[in-house]
Amino acid sequence: MTAAARLRPRTAQDLPARLARSAAATGHGHHLRTEDVPGWLARRARAHRFAVRRTPLDRLDGWSFQPNGGDLVHHSGRFFSVRGLAATVDEGPFTSWRQPVIHQPEVGVLGILAKEFDGVLHFLMQAKMEPGNPNLLQLSPTVQATRSNYQRVHRGAGVRYLEHFTDPARGRVLTDSLQSEHGSWFYRKSNRNTLVETTADVEPHADFRWLTLGQLGELLRLDHVVNMDARTVLACFPMPAPEPGALHSDTELLSWFTAERARHDVDVRLVPLAGVDGWERDADGIGRPDGRYFRITGVTVEAGNREVTGWSQPLLEPCGTGVAAFVYRRLGGVPHVLVHAKVEAGYLDTIELAPTVQCTPGNWDPVRAEQRPPFLDLVLAAAERGDAHYAVEHSEEGGRFLEARIRYLFVAGDEETAPLEPPPAYRWVTVGQLNSLTAHGHYVNVQARTLLACLTSGAVRL
Repeated sequence: MTAAARLRPRTAQDLPARLARSAAATGHGHHLRTEDVPGWLARRARAHRFAVRRTPLDRLDGWSFQPNGGDLVHHSGRFFSVRGLAATVDEGPFTSWRQPVIHQPEVGVLGILAKEFDGVLHFLMQAKMEPGNPNLLQLSPTVQATRSNYQRVHRGAGVRYLEHFTDPARGRVLTDSLQSEHGSWFYRKSNRNTLVETTADVEPHADFRWLTLGQLGELLRLDHVVNMDARTVLACFPMPAPEPGALHSDTELLSWFTAERARHDVDVRLVPLAGVDGWERDADGIGRPDGRYFRITGVTVEAGNREVTGWSQPLLEPCGTGVAAFVYRRLGGVPHVLVHAKVEAGYLDTIELAPTVQCTPGNWDPVRAEQRPPFLDLVLAAAERGDAHYAVEHSEEGGRFLEARIRYLFVAGDEETAPLEPPPAYRWVTVGQLNSLTAHGHYVNVQARTLLACLTSGAVRL
């Protein structure tokens, strides 16, 4: 670069303010009113043929159990596989176990395309069918694709608008980070979460619509409308200027996080699926005799608007509805949420910051009261009384999980129920501190990012 070369600004200083203006634009956008979005989704569902039927694992077209080890794999060697996982951890009531796990080493793209209309940022959202969604069709990012999909291993149609995320000359990258997915169900799975702005004329396909951030916030107050892949990208949108103060400085927070990551002794390795003790394979799939945790089941899919209009695949089916909740307090007038430095076997590096409570309550019924997750009773009581600040059911990754439902909540705490000195693996952080960590990979887990998306979009104000 010569001395005369024009230097670019180091950061997009105006982006948080532009996003805040978009979050304030509620009720309607340039093309569509918020109240009309559910009807548009219903029309898109009627415009295509969608069908999902359960299929025994040994009858899935293109899938088979390997003769050595029993792993469930695709004949192409791509997409993903179901393997075994052996884990040993140093804390908790369960310190050693084996389980099936989804192994998908390739990194996917979760990309949202942004464009200004009338001075307000809008985001191109897709009405996307996923076989595991409770209602099949939900709002997804502009591009939601695995590497196998966008490289067309399936020999199907290309991914619409992919060029905006693979060709740097087509737009301006606003955010871009690698983020994890569910650490209990995936083994070290990451996706690229990115936001790209364009000034070009982009004609939306019938299955796509431009919406403001405020409209997405309104839709996040509804059950099963905004899918997980959209929520995780929204969580990475930078918020306006930091708060005037925090209970712990940024340096103190990072030091605590690093110490938590370093102190745990965790041993995790992939093992043959056939060697996973405590799990049984029957005509319907793979599960535990006690009916806890999850099952591996199979489906055959018809989807008229997908790159491939029919396929078979395994899905992970949770046994019960989960709960993910932030307990929050205003400290010195500044909202703080209580994060948990949570160990999960599938994480790339030991821990990530999780909601205060993240579990499927039914899995803890056989466990002694003193070993149940901290703050679980506080959250369940608030949910039962109906006085949680926010309580909406969202579904998880519909391309890998079947009917994976989690009740997301914000619950107010006080010094008696959620003291300033919480248990060692917990810490009070500001919303801005948590949001800033999403600029980096593997700090904030996917359930916490859903709750954070509610804050970045204005769906929740603490």
